[in-house]
Amino acid sequence: MRFLTALLSTLLTVALNAADRPPNIVFIMADDLGYTDVAAFGSKYYETPNIDRLASQGMKLTNHHHCQNCTPTRAALLSGQYGARTGVYTVGGIDRFDWSKRPLRPVENVTDLPLNRDIFPAQLKAAGYATGMFGKWHVGERGKFHPSQRGFDEALVTAGKHFDFVTNPQADYPKGQYLADFLTDKAVDFITRNKDRQFFLYLPHFGVHSPHHAKPELVAKFKSKPGVGGHDNPVYAAMIASVDESVGRVMKTLDDLKLAENTVLIFTSDNGGVGGYEREGIKKAGDVTDNAPLRSGKGSLYEGGTRVAFIVRWPGVTKAGTSCDVPTIHVDIYPTMLELSGAKKPRQVLDGESLVPLFRDPSASLKRTAIFQHFPGYLGAGADTWRTTPVSLVQSGDWKLMEFLEDGKLELYNLRADIGETKNLATENSAKASELHALLKAWRADVHAPMPSSNIEKAPAPEKKRKKKKKTA
Repeated sequence: MRFLTALLSTLLTVALNAADRPPNIVFIMADDLGYTDVAAFGSKYYETPNIDRLASQGMKLTNHHHCQNCTPTRAALLSGQYGARTGVYTVGGIDRFDWSKRPLRPVENVTDLPLNRDIFPAQLKAAGYATGMFGKWHVGERGKFHPSQRGFDEALVTAGKHFDFVTNPQADYPKGQYLADFLTDKAVDFITRNKDRQFFLYLPHFGVHSPHHAKPELVAKFKSKPGVGGHDNPVYAAMIASVDESVGRVMKTLDDLKLAENTVLIFTSDNGGVGGYEREGIKKAGDVTDNAPLRSGKGSLYEGGTRVAFIVRWPGVTKAGTSCDVPTIHVDIYPTMLELSGAKKPRQVLDGESLVPLFRDPSASLKRTAIFQHFPGYLGAGADTWRTTPVSLVQSGDWKLMEFLEDGKLELYNLRADIGETKNLATENSAKASELHALLKAWRADVHAPMPSSNIEKAPAPEKKRKKKKKTA
């Protein structure tokens, strides 16, 4: 009898501890996936049944923003800070594009996320989470910058190719294996091995980034399918299908191991899709998709470049099939992770706000009044053609103001009425433009945002003619 009583007491204690345990967290991020490249966000051509199912089981954040390209988004997510604080604004150095004929000199870009920033996976690890990362890192991978040195128990970095890829550290895989499948194998294995403890899995896919290569059997599936609204590339569609398959396999693993009920699962993309440029008059950027009704695409700070699909499933907390249109942004992920896990705050200041209140109630609001972006550089698209020139922006509610730094031009849009940013209201509604411009300037001063400098070369000062000395006898 005593044995049975003790056994029941132990089982009850284990069950209570499991119920009180913070949730597991899985964060899956595609690369260059456009806002409407997911069927649940509008595509009538691409097929994403697993991501759509995730959306039906959770909540869509329809007004979520990342940076205009890869590296700065990852830096902001991991550090919880705007690029103005980390110095990470873009990919590579400022001479990646020839800005020599432009009016401004870009601010120098930091390519490796500074080591004096505590990234949130390290905080989760300190709180008792098993931490694993498999995929594209892109914020420095040499020495102490490698994710295995920054808070991940397990970390494997790879990007650049979808077949015959290289990993760091080196890993074996079957000849001909597709990268998205390989990364998913690693993710599923990590979840399985850590099923009895709380874990954080970061799965940043390289898909659907160029080079646009896909599994032949999936390409064949889309070759005869008619395109719809700028979505018509069968290879790109097949790449999206592979990312969707990955999401489905992760979801199945959580279900099979009976972990889904205590796991927060998030899916998103690092920036907008590669498309929408032709409508901007940019002919050589290489549209592979279309972000319509959003304007422009990756590399631009119009909505097509920064607004991304974002889905969260948290069983028992997020209401299935809901959506939230509160403006949110990359720096919100860090404080969200801290609240989900109970982990401690880092050494650095955090710029975002936890999204947990929105996860609980899509009609809730956040404390802040605005979100911001600051890009003091250039992103090209061919000879003297630009996806963006230096620009800062602020979004407050439905209103978005952009200040182009070369000439101070202001563009004001009401995103609820004009999601495609077709009508500049800066002159028509000068009061709102002035209000938001003051807010933007105050924010730049607060975060000490560096500004690009003048690129006008000063003519050399004329040499003074020396007076000839009179010869003396």
